[in-house]
Amino acid sequence: MLDQPAQQKSEDSSVRNSGPLAGFRIVEFAGIGPGPFACMLLADMGAEVVTLDRIGAKKSMKSVAGRGRKLIELDLKDKAAIAQVLDLLAGADALVEGFRPGVMERLGLGPDVVLARNPKLVYGRMTGWGQEGPLANAAGHDINYISITGALAAIGTDEAPVPPLNLVGDFGGGALYLVVGVLAALLEASRSGKGQVVDAAMCDGAASLMSFFFDMKTLGRWTEGRNRNFLDGGAHFYGVYECACGHFVSIGSIEPQFYALLREHAGLTDADFDAQMDPKAWPVLKEKLKAVFKSKTREDWCNIMEGTDICFAPVLTMSEATAHPHMVARNVFIERHGVKQPAPAPRFSRTRSAVREPESAEISAVTAAWKAGR
Repeated sequence: MLDQPAQQKSEDSSVRNSGPLAGFRIVEFAGIGPGPFACMLLADMGAEVVTLDRIGAKKSMKSVAGRGRKLIELDLKDKAAIAQVLDLLAGADALVEGFRPGVMERLGLGPDVVLARNPKLVYGRMTGWGQEGPLANAAGHDINYISITGALAAIGTDEAPVPPLNLVGDFGGGALYLVVGVLAALLEASRSGKGQVVDAAMCDGAASLMSFFFDMKTLGRWTEGRNRNFLDGGAHFYGVYECACGHFVSIGSIEPQFYALLREHAGLTDADFDAQMDPKAWPVLKEKLKAVFKSKTREDWCNIMEGTDICFAPVLTMSEATAHPHMVARNVFIERHGVKQPAPAPRFSRTRSAVREPESAEISAVTAAWKAGR
């Protein structure tokens, strides 16, 4: 039997080498929001992610989005540091940066320079507006990027649009599209031996996420505006309702068989509820359903509906979500450094993802290890 230190070392090594991206080397230029989140996903899946940050940054080891990195602090305004970065990139598989267009070029680390040193490198670029276009050099945030795609106008109340956190632009249209793009380019590079630039713009990704709704609009099944359609809060059978306790529940009883179960479990015997798909009837039916759900507590409704085919779930806070039996059974959340956080996703049956601890590193040591093939 291994002694404790040796066993721990073996376990640490197993974690470092786990995941479908084990063996891939990615250099991340530190930023905020979607770039770090994308690199967290890549690190969770096994990639060796080295983050280059400014001197004195002192990243918190408790950071969720910053987990799993080797952290190197250096001054990118120093020409000697740029030479070191180029040496490091010569052994990398991918680069991820989230600066405004032109910043990397001014540092001497633009695609032309880097790809000349490492022709197989995938150069991932994360911006809001993209590398070119009238708005390319303007400042912006998630709310702005989803505004020009049609997404924000479709989300909210009758009175005004409501920002859906920064999930649609930063993380959905930004980070996830960057990850897909980098992985696709890495796959192609493994065949062609040639790298390329991945231009991941949040406005592009958010627009892409709207594909289903553009399709629905073309088919005449979607009306522009809010609370007018079956997925935007307009329909009584797809929405959120307050309970007697002040908490909320959600229902998504779109299909006829699921709607029939909703009527059965909620006691909706009123013949008016027969008009499920008549938009003209939705406002009245929604008011009736509000009164029904207000008659019981959230716990009562969970006892009645949760686990059925009604398409029902309680609306939980982040703290509540970590304790929900389904989330606990699937280990959806983990605890690290006393911080509850989402576990790696998606799941792999053989090459499992894992959360790795961040660690400080020296650029010369990492470069030497990469050159040695370790």
